[in-house]
Amino acid sequence: MTANRPEDPLRIAGAIRTDVGCVRRLNEDSVAFIASAGPSQALDHGALALVADGMGGHAAGEVASALALEVVRRVYYSLDKIPSEALRAAFDAANRAIFDYAAKHPDCAGMGTTCTALGVRDGLLWLAHVGDSRAYLMRDGQLVQLSDDQTLHAQLVRDGVMSPEDAGKGAGSNVILQALGTRLDVEPTIWTEGLPLRQGDIVVLCSDGLTNLVSDARIAEVVSKNPPPEACRLLIDAARRGGGHDNISVGVFVAETDGAGRTADQAATKRINIADPPTGALTAKIDAVAEG
Repeated sequence: MTANRPEDPLRIAGAIRTDVGCVRRLNEDSVAFIASAGPSQALDHGALALVADGMGGHAAGEVASALALEVVRRVYYSLDKIPSEALRAAFDAANRAIFDYAAKHPDCAGMGTTCTALGVRDGLLWLAHVGDSRAYLMRDGQLVQLSDDQTLHAQLVRDGVMSPEDAGKGAGSNVILQALGTRLDVEPTIWTEGLPLRQGDIVVLCSDGLTNLVSDARIAEVVSKNPPPEACRLLIDAARRGGGHDNISVGVFVAETDGAGRTADQAATKRINIADPPTGALTAKIDAVAEG
């Protein structure tokens, strides 16, 4: 793997969108993309992208996801720590903030949110994850899911009790094992090491409102053939054509050098696992898939 030149580091640029879908009246998803600060900054925390899919009573899911977004963003950029430590502190703070808010507001009792966040700094990608929103990496024409769904069926598949073909069907298919704010002992997946990015890598973040209706193959096809803003639009349109029974959120980001002509150098924000995979093992998995 070719190391990045210090004077020409890899960053991510792209777009993120959220849509209410075709059935629901409220959009309980919250999304954000904060592009990396310039090299003139004394402390460059890099980029942060996040998707949170809220759940709960009337409008409570919207509150939970918005709280997750704001707390994770604020804490992550306030700490002079490596990304893994900053993400863990940010997720812990968000979990407590949502839990405490629900305790003080009975109409929000039981609310929670999935949260999948990606930090990019110095050419390395870091993941933090709770729930069933997803992160993917598209490399050398192959799409690899980086996050593990924290759902009952996904866990049964990992335990060898259920086949992948049966997952998502029947009772328990929508049971989420963990969500921020539902209890104080939530254990997010936090990568302890960063995954080295390569020029041209495409990273996708999305809620289950997309993945329940659009196949991985279709996601791979769209993001490989279209610039990020158009890819986001096309994927949301595909989910809406499939019924759009849930809110739909998707972000598409490309790894490129600082001087490569960014797709979007901006912040885009909608307000209102359980194991730490070592970088070497994950890189080997991605390379093996890419090599067929």
